[in-house]
Amino acid sequence: MRVPLPWLREYCDPALDVRAIEQRLTMTGTKVEAIHHHGVPSPECFVVGRVLSAERHPDADRLRVCSVELGLPDGPASIVCGAPNVAAGQTVAVARPGATMPDGSRIKRAKLRGVASDGMILSAAELQIDAGGDGAKGIMVLGETGTDWGDTRYARIPKSAIAEGECLPASVAELAPGTPLQEVLPIAVEVLELEVTPNRPDCLGVFGVARELHAATGASLTDAPWSDDPGSDGPLAVAAVEVLCPDLCPRFTARAFEHVTIAPSPPWLKARLSAAGQRPINNVVDITNYVMLLTSQPLHAFDLDRVAHGRLIVRRAAEGEQVQTLDGQTRTLDAEMVLIADAHGPTSIAGLMGGVRSEVGEGTTRVLMEAANWSGPNIHRSSWTLGLRSEASSRFEKGLAPEQCMHAQALAAQLMIELCGATPLPGTIDVGGEHGAGERGATERGADERGAAWQPRPLPRIRLRERRVQSILGVPVARARQEEILTALDFACAPADDGLEVTVPAVRRLDVSREVDLIEEVARIDGLERLPATLPARRGAAGRLTHAQRVRRAAEDALVGRGLHEIVGWSFTDPGLLDRLLIAADHPLRNVVMLENPLSESQSMLRPTLLGSLLDAARHNVARGRADIAIFESGTVYRAAGGGDLPADEHHGLGVLLSGHLAPRAWRGERTEADFFAAKALLASLLDRFHVSWSVAPADWPFLHPGRGAAVLVSIPGDGGSSPAAEATRAMLGFLGELHPTVAAAWDLGRTAAFAIDLGRLAAVAPETVAFRAFGAFPPLRQDLAVTLPDDVAAGQVLAGVRAAGGDTLADAEIFDVYTGQQVGEGRRSLALALSFRALDRTLTDDDVAPTRAQIVQALQEIGGELRG
Repeated sequence: MRVPLPWLREYCDPALDVRAIEQRLTMTGTKVEAIHHHGVPSPECFVVGRVLSAERHPDADRLRVCSVELGLPDGPASIVCGAPNVAAGQTVAVARPGATMPDGSRIKRAKLRGVASDGMILSAAELQIDAGGDGAKGIMVLGETGTDWGDTRYARIPKSAIAEGECLPASVAELAPGTPLQEVLPIAVEVLELEVTPNRPDCLGVFGVARELHAATGASLTDAPWSDDPGSDGPLAVAAVEVLCPDLCPRFTARAFEHVTIAPSPPWLKARLSAAGQRPINNVVDITNYVMLLTSQPLHAFDLDRVAHGRLIVRRAAEGEQVQTLDGQTRTLDAEMVLIADAHGPTSIAGLMGGVRSEVGEGTTRVLMEAANWSGPNIHRSSWTLGLRSEASSRFEKGLAPEQCMHAQALAAQLMIELCGATPLPGTIDVGGEHGAGERGATERGADERGAAWQPRPLPRIRLRERRVQSILGVPVARARQEEILTALDFACAPADDGLEVTVPAVRRLDVSREVDLIEEVARIDGLERLPATLPARRGAAGRLTHAQRVRRAAEDALVGRGLHEIVGWSFTDPGLLDRLLIAADHPLRNVVMLENPLSESQSMLRPTLLGSLLDAARHNVARGRADIAIFESGTVYRAAGGGDLPADEHHGLGVLLSGHLAPRAWRGERTEADFFAAKALLASLLDRFHVSWSVAPADWPFLHPGRGAAVLVSIPGDGGSSPAAEATRAMLGFLGELHPTVAAAWDLGRTAAFAIDLGRLAAVAPETVAFRAFGAFPPLRQDLAVTLPDDVAAGQVLAGVRAAGGDTLADAEIFDVYTGQQVGEGRRSLALALSFRALDRTLTDDDVAPTRAQIVQALQEIGGELRG
């Protein structure tokens, strides 16, 4: 929400600059996200002028040579103006030479067609008061817009003409030439951009923020702007309202005005709306926006003559019913949405946007002003379903109080009289909730036939105990200080034996419901930064990481130690991810968890794999010239229950992605590319860190390159990892391989390798403690052998067979060379193995290891191997 600082200071004006106000509000929970500057960079050189004469330029029909009184000692200034509406006698805004405009341009003395021009007469658009509106068609005349400038009590006359702090009606005559324009209009405004939390919709209004500032600083707060209500209660003869869904419309109020004059709003109102981010339209529409920004309660103005029979019906929409909204779009509703209709059909979508049929326009003379309260969850659902988010819906969905309706009606009535010359008709429609018109209906215009008047609910009362405040905060807060804080926040306090009896104001009913909520209010205003730092009571608990947490941290540290960078991706992802990963319709990864209320379509699914966010990060880096990528992510992945024996799953995974080259460019020559073996080596260094028995087995993953993908298997507890039945007792840990070229291309990547494992499953098989085993004092005996094998026999199978046959005597076995060619024959390859034998009690000889070597050779022959040499 954007809050212009001069507007805020009108209700609470602490002797603080904008930075100090920002700090006070932020430290009390109303966070100031940013401070913007609206309007001209500096108000100097902008003054009030009076046009003495406006003559046609001798050499240009569309230009006027104006003599403008600026209160200068050397007399009137000559200013050439091209506006069609400039005329003698007008009070105008003038930029003198040296002024800087909002777009950065500077005003200089110049000659236009040979005539000197000593400044510029300004339009509202040039001052960012009415950008794109009627103000762009001509200069801004300070006494001609809407009713006379002096008719409104919201305009401040120059400070030099009144006593300090006094605010009187200002007429055009009082705007003396030479008066600084900033004292008349807010042309250079500091604007606070607030992040208002969902539990504080009252702070979506300027007066609500002023109350927070009052409590935070102790500066005085003016009376509420709705304290003076020119309207009246009782029946309203010209209109009727029937509420057919009281559960979705807790309160509906309406007032009627006649003799309404539709015109542009006065400059002060345009300036405030523009600074707050609203576009001025006309005085009636601007009043509804102004009141909403001030009170946080949205309003809607109907052209009463365009409401059939003057009667509105609040009801649920029919399935497929359509409404043309004020933005010109035709929207199709469903049966859960609420609309306001008349005898001819829908006139607006409740709480979201008005309709074209009853729009206030140039010919409007009678206005029905509506201020209603709607069910927040229903408005949120409707807004999301229709893709229609408005200033009104953003407020209603957070839960406004029904009492705020009449706050808005009172202020709107003041402005309708002052700015539109309107006459309020006697009476106010005030129905809704279970006591409203939804029970009895409205068949005629008699007062008693439209349903019972709305009845407010009792306000919550909560006991605030001094001892409880000290227990929660750790320090005492004097009872008088508690009462001072709560009273400043509009809570009513009465003394009690052990503290205070506190009555919660209506606008905080949904936010404050427990004693601890009141303690929070006291703490944040008294100063959370003043609370001492203390440790909570431990009650015998010892803080330590679980085994799974230690495994997770160790895995992350190991990858960082290997030079990888960690990324953090969204848990939400796009359903189209599965198609880009080539996941078939019947694949288990298709058992995804969809969100019922997603933030957007691109974040409507919980990710079933970490691969998507890794690929997104890789593409982001490649697009910025960083093609060599080594990244990992540690995060949760999700899967819904599938058919057969596929349960729902949520586990913490670890994913790694390598792309480009593995080392920086160097003078030594060609660099190694990221491929299957690079990823496998990284996986090996990671898993060996946890002393688990693991292996890889060929597997077809849709997003991996055919023939370059594998499943990562790990031995389950108790099998030892060395039995012939080890494969049958191994569990799936994850995948490993190079990405399918189509998948890599979808993310603008080249050759890319990746793996992902389940850290929860890894923690389940990793030992919590590892026992030290001393190395033998006797040297190992190394022997090499070369064996030819069919191409379809995996190297892992060879090593597993060798290690099983070698028993305890074989300390290590590894493959150090691979050869294919004519010497070994087609369809075969030669593997060179280095065997290391060791005994703990002696130095082994060739004769000692000969039986073991024979067993190894026998095992190799059983899988099709033949010794070479």
